[in-house]
Formats: sequence, structure tokens, C-alpha cells
Amino acid sequence: MQEEQIKACFAQIKDQFGPVAILINNGAISKFNKPLSKITIDEFDKVIATNLRGSFICAKYFVEINEGAGYGRIINIASTRYQQNEADWEAYGASKGGIVSLTNSLCVSLSNTGITVNAISPGWIETQDYDDLRPEDHSQHPSGRVGKPQDILRACLFLSDKQNDFINGANLVVDGGMTKKMIYWE
Repeated sequence: MQEEQIKACFAQIKDQFGPVAILINNGAISKFNKPLSKITIDEFDKVIATNLRGSFICAKYFVEINEGAGYGRIINIASTRYQQNEADWEAYGASKGGIVSLTNSLCVSLSNTGITVNAISPGWIETQDYDDLRPEDHSQHPSGRVGKPQDILRACLFLSDKQNDFINGANLVVDGGMTKKMIYWE
């Protein structure tokens, strides 16, 4: 989506529903990894444009339609890859690091609006063949299992709650403790 399409979408939402209280920025190119020697600048730009620029544009127009509401929540979906990565994930990791930084900046910039801005950094969240995972996949997590989409949903609901207005500028890591565990392969 281009900026004008996003702007028109938010205008239509405002016309139909009035002020909107919650934005969850979750649109992303998430399955992109390519060696540095093979990734093109256009491919890198596309990931940044979709993941980071898209989140910024949606936040911008959300703030416009939320104006005067006194309550709002922006939740940006980042990733544990913003700080912990694998080879060939430069574009994705950079975009998610940018989302964490954008969250921090928006938190400060919107401090007089009643809008809080937080990020969620999911770890391994299996969205397809959960029953096909191996015991060693689950054992990598101190929580004893790979994550499910509902784990992220519950984090979004928590951050969206009106009573949680003191949580602002946070990056909630939802990864079953995986980023805290050192794993050695033999």
C-alpha cells in the first residue's frame, strides 16, 4: 500500500466509525532472508518500506483520526530479531530494530495526547504446523513450548487496556524466554 491508499483507508475508517482507539501495526514482509552478496538494494528498500515505513504511515494517520479522543494505543509488532539475528536477515532485522526505535520516539512525541506507544517483539511463533514441531523445538524455550499466535494476541489485549496507561515506550519480548537461554549445538 502506498501512503495515499493508507490515508484514504484511515479517512474511511473515521467516516464510518469515528475516532479509533487502537492501532496494531502488524503488516510486514517476514519471510525474507538473502545473503548480503545477493540482496539487491531494491529488495532491501522494499522490506524497510513495508515493515518500518508502513508502520510510521499508519501511526501518522491513526493519530489524526484519534485526535481529541484522550485515549489511544499504538502497538507495533517488532521481533526478537531486532537484537538477535541469524546470517542473511539484514533487511528484516534492520526493519524491526527501526520499529523498536520508532516506538521509543513516538512514545515521547505523543506524550500529550493520551496515546501510549509500545512494541511487542515475538520470538518463535508457529502459525502453521504446530503439531509437527519436534520436542527439541519446544525445549529451546524455558517455557517449554514454541509460541502460538494467541500468545501475541493476549499481549496486545494487555497493552490495549485503558488501565495500562503507565506502560509506555516498552518493548515487550514474548518469546518463552528463548532469547535468555544460551543454546550450544554439539
